[in-house]
This record gives sequence, structure tokens and C-alpha cells, in this order.
Amino acid sequence: MFYREAGQFKTSYAADQQVFPILQDRIGVAVILGIAVFVVPFVANDFFLSAIAIPFLILALATIGLNVLTGYAGQLSLGTGGFMGVGAYACYKLTTIFPDVSIVVHILLSGFAAAAVGMVFGMPSLRIKGLYLAVTTLAAQFFLEWCFIRIPWLYNYNASGAIEVPGREVFGTMVTGASAGSVPRYFTVLAIVILLTVLVKNLLRGRIGRQWMMIRDMDIAAELMGVRPLYAKLSAFAVSSYLCGVAGAMFVFFYLGAAEPSAFSITLSFQVLFMAILGGLGSLVGCFFGAAFIWALPIILRAGPPMIGIPIAAETAFHVTSMIVGALIVTFLILEPHGLARLWQIGKEKLRVWPFPYA
Repeated sequence: MFYREAGQFKTSYAADQQVFPILQDRIGVAVILGIAVFVVPFVANDFFLSAIAIPFLILALATIGLNVLTGYAGQLSLGTGGFMGVGAYACYKLTTIFPDVSIVVHILLSGFAAAAVGMVFGMPSLRIKGLYLAVTTLAAQFFLEWCFIRIPWLYNYNASGAIEVPGREVFGTMVTGASAGSVPRYFTVLAIVILLTVLVKNLLRGRIGRQWMMIRDMDIAAELMGVRPLYAKLSAFAVSSYLCGVAGAMFVFFYLGAAEPSAFSITLSFQVLFMAILGGLGSLVGCFFGAAFIWALPIILRAGPPMIGIPIAAETAFHVTSMIVGALIVTFLILEPHGLARLWQIGKEKLRVWPFPYA
């Protein structure tokens, strides 16, 4: 009875095309943002912010990047981890060359390096698709990993081969480095994720987003209707790689603190892919659902059973997590290919017509 569109009249095209046309949706989003900004940082402890909230937001942004390419443009990619690594190493080099520039600016600029690399490896998408394109992006993943290991300039000739995050301030508050607190890091990550999510949402609602979806649904028909496949596919690779690059930079600077090339291995690429599949391809909300589920599941399995007197080892929790995620992926691909986002949408549709079965 509280989730109704009846009586909410639109008097302009702008009102009819807004992101959240129903008042209850706008209220719900405002409440979620209010909790994220005014409740979580002051109620949660350092462990929750550092080990759960911050990596969840970062991986959700990486999932959005993959979803732009795979869910909206229909181009398969297995190189997400490599593109995240490009962003991380680019941000590290920028902080070394321009130490006086704000770290937030470096993080946002590092995404352009990942976008350039993504466009280069996206060129084969003009001729191949499907499994062959997935193999091409997989080759990009291994090639980028090789570069992170074999090019000493990327990690400033460090003997350990790792990149170490220097301390940087934003508005007089330390946000990176060993002395940075969890609350400033959380607010910085939250602001960047919200900003880029809003930009992507508006991009998908515009001409570029419609071209991506036309290429995804039927590329030949889209080309006959005037869509340029070169522009559409490469722009999808560029935007996707940019988001992954920014996520990779934040992954190192706000979460890990230091990273070796193994941090951006094929395992990370598959983890982000699983988040996109479980959350729902072609849905921004699903990116957050999938990231929250997969990232929180091992933590719940590690902390939950001991609370009821059942001890569980860390490696056991890891294997159980892999089994659950694998089973859920198979189940969703068979029963609900659009993932958790579709279940959320069905729930909202049922709520809009409740208590009547049809409306």
C-alpha cells in the first residue's frame, strides 16, 4: 500500500525521464545514502570499514565497469584484473612524478591510462566476438601481469617488486598511507563511487548507452540503423576500462596499502565476473548486490559458525565459499539469468500491485 505510482503525475519530459520516477524510490535512495554517509562511518568499527565496506565499494565499481562492457555492450571480457592493475600502477607513477597534486585527482586520472590500454585490446572486438573475444581479453590479462612483473619502471625499481602507497592528505586529513584512518578512506571511496555511478547511469540513459545496447542485441541491425560499431565498441571498452582502472587505484591506495602483481591476477578477474553474473548483467543495482554477496559471504562463513559453537578453519570457509558461489552461478544461469537484480525488480513489481494479484 505504500509503494504506488498512482497519483504521481508528470508534467514535463524531464520529470517523465528522471532516474527514479517513483517518489518511494527517491526516498529509498536518499535513506540508503543517508545511512552510508551519516550512520555507517560513526557506528561501524575500523574492521568493518577497512575489511568490508571499503573493498565492497571498490569491487562494486569494478563490477560496474565490467557490466558496462559485458552487460550493456555485449562484449565478453576476462581482463578486468589486468585493467585494474593498469590503473593502480598509473596512479602510483603519477603520485611519484607529481607528489603535490591531490591523490583524488591522481586516482581519477589513472583511469585514463586503463582506458587507453582497454581500447587497444578492444580493437579485436571489431572482427571477433563471443568466446574468441574472451580469449583475447584473457591474453590481455596475462600480458599485463607480465608487464607488472618485468618492467621495473612501473614500480620505481623497488627491490621487492611491489608498489608501496605513500601518505597523502585531502583537505588536511591523511587518506592514504599507514597513518590514514578508516573513516577518511571510507568517505573518499564513497564519494568517488557515488560520483562515477551517477555519471555511468546518465551515460547509459543517453545516446551512447542506447548504442551499446543496440550493439549487444543485434550488431548488424544496429549498423544498418546508423550505429558505428567502431565507435560504440571502443567507447564501451574505454568507459569499462576507465572504471576498472579507478577501482584498481583505489583498491591499492585505500584498501591494500601495498600490492604486488599477484594482486591483479586472473583470480580477481573471475571474482569481478562472478559478482556481475550473480548481481545481474545489465543492471547497476545488481553490481552492488553481487559485490556485497560475494565479498561478505566468506566473512559470514568465517564468523557465523563459531558464534553457534561450530569451529571452522579459514581454508574451509574459503572452499565452502567457492562451492556456494559456483552452485549459485549455475542456478542463476539456468533459472534467473538476470541475477539478484531481477529478483529485486520482481519484488518491487509485486509490492506495487499488492494485495491484488493482478493490476
